Amino acid sequence: MNLANSFRLDGREIPFQPGQTLMDAALAAGAYIPHLCHNPELAPHGSCRVCVVRVGGRLVSACTAPAAAGLEVASDTPDIQASRRAILQMLFVEGNHICPACEKTGACQLQAVAYYVGMLEPHFTHFFPRRDVDASHPDYVIDFNRCILCELCVRASRDLDGKHVFAISGRGIDSRLVIESPTGKLGDSAFAATDRAAHVCPVGAILPKRGAYSVPIGQRLYDREPISQVGDVAANEGRARS
Repeated sequence: MNLANSFRLDGREIPFQPGQTLMDAALAAGAYIPHLCHNPELAPHGSCRVCVVRVGGRLVSACTAPAAAGLEVASDTPDIQASRRAILQMLFVEGNHICPACEKTGACQLQAVAYYVGMLEPHFTHFFPRRDVDASHPDYVIDFNRCILCELCVRASRDLDGKHVFAISGRGIDSRLVIESPTGKLGDSAFAATDRAAHVCPVGAILPKRGAYSVPIGQRLYDREPISQVGDVAANEGRARS
């Protein structure tokens, strides 16, 4: 290994190519850094903060920080994992994530990352927001109760599909996902089942109709192996398409 083109992640030597981020290089080397808003098909976003790592005493987002030779990067430490658990606990209580009743269970990135970092209880008081379910599209349903505002669908629709179907409206606690259509309904938008935006959601917010439980619970991706071994669903789908 050419150590001039590598950095150390939790003591492991990680090679990188010029222009790669810490996240890109780590995933290419089979080293898992927890993340939610990152997708290798899209430009780095750095919004979820789950992928924060320590470099030279500073906390940075692995999905946006450029790889550089000789860096000492810490990811799997008690304090960083505790920070990730707190972020995930807040995400779970800000929406309505009832895993046993969700069709996405066993194939949900949010659920799988929570298991990976040891988040087994919500800790904070649930908000129980009242959000709509939009089933107006012939092929897909969108459940706003489960949206975590990662903006993957926003970016995929804009940057990969060229359609601008989704957007984020509001600020802070009032932020919400909206549909760009005359009625605000998915069925009146340019959204199609073949869009990349239909396949990037890391939770159960955007789901195909007529396919529920085609893979039984207990036999799904993260039921079989942890996310650290198999990666996230959206990235796997993207690699299969490329």
